[in-house]
Amino acid sequence: MPETAAKPSKRATAAPKPKAKAKGAAKPTNALQAPKKIGRPTKRTPELVAEVCERLSTGEPLLQICRDDRMPHWTRMYDWLSQDPDLSLRVARAREAGYDALAEEALEISNTPHLGQKKVYSSGAGEDEDSTTVTEEDMLGHRKLQIETRLKLLACWNPGKYGNKVAVGGDPGNPVKVEVQSEADTYLAALLMNVELNKQVSAND
Repeated sequence: MPETAAKPSKRATAAPKPKAKAKGAAKPTNALQAPKKIGRPTKRTPELVAEVCERLSTGEPLLQICRDDRMPHWTRMYDWLSQDPDLSLRVARAREAGYDALAEEALEISNTPHLGQKKVYSSGAGEDEDSTTVTEEDMLGHRKLQIETRLKLLACWNPGKYGNKVAVGGDPGNPVKVEVQSEADTYLAALLMNVELNKQVSAND
């Protein structure tokens, strides 16, 4: 019988094992990560202090400055002022300049007309008879309110410069004068006036 070649036997091949992940490897994330929230600054820097003083010198109040998210909270700002006399003096000088800026701003408001529309509604006998009158005029009431608000705040913040000065006893520059006038002095003045009048009458005769 002719010899037949033996067929090679098929060996079963095992599936490759997945490679073990290295420890500490970052897991891939498909979702976008939300940006981290940045809180208010808690560290005092020269740039931050310079910006605060610059805005104070233009008349902007400190509380309004601290409302910005990139500015420190107003309580922390006052903590810095109580702990650092040099910073407190620097802020005080900036505020003094801000007071003058507000006074100049009030003067500019008084010299600059502000035009606005004024609407007057008038009702008639019927619904179709109602009318509206629109006029353009200077907003004097609004300007007056702006000026008075600034001047009243200046009088409270710096009464020595912008407030009504009241003379008090012990002030060397403006001492209080006490005048006492008795009834005798009044009677003597009346007599002297009567004598002067008699002289004028005699001269005319």
